[in-house]
Amino acid sequence: MKCPYCHHTSSSVLESRLGEDRTSIRRRRQCERCHKRFTTYERTEGIDLTVIKKDGRKECFSREKLKRGILKATWKRPVSLSDIEGLIDEVEEKLRQRGTTQMKSWEIGKLVVNRLRKLDPLSYLLYASVYRDFRTLEDFEKELAELKTNGEEKSLDG
Repeated sequence: MKCPYCHHTSSSVLESRLGEDRTSIRRRRQCERCHKRFTTYERTEGIDLTVIKKDGRKECFSREKLKRGILKATWKRPVSLSDIEGLIDEVEEKLRQRGTTQMKSWEIGKLVVNRLRKLDPLSYLLYASVYRDFRTLEDFEKELAELKTNGEEKSLDG
């Protein structure tokens, strides 16, 4: 494992334990060169999924790419990193339960927005604006009106 401080490739494991999500292993490591400590997480890849993009291109499912998109939508929002990890774990679990290895990108987006809507309505709106390709102010207004009619206006107003 490469040290994030000095980039040395040799480290020793000081402690290992099951992650909070019970699907990963948390390892506390110490670099053998600079002696700084850092944490790594080990998880099974599990998903051998191909994502079919809107333009027909195919690419491998990337948990990190999904996480980056969610982080952008939840930036400066009261959503913790553990909430985001939990959301991604739920999405991955749903994807594993499907009987196919090819998934359209909009299907993954739909799984994310459904969970994000429950977690934080404003983050949901930000994510949905990209996922649903909002092009006008009216697109936002329509989605906001739907959120308000579903009783989520308290979360949006403060």
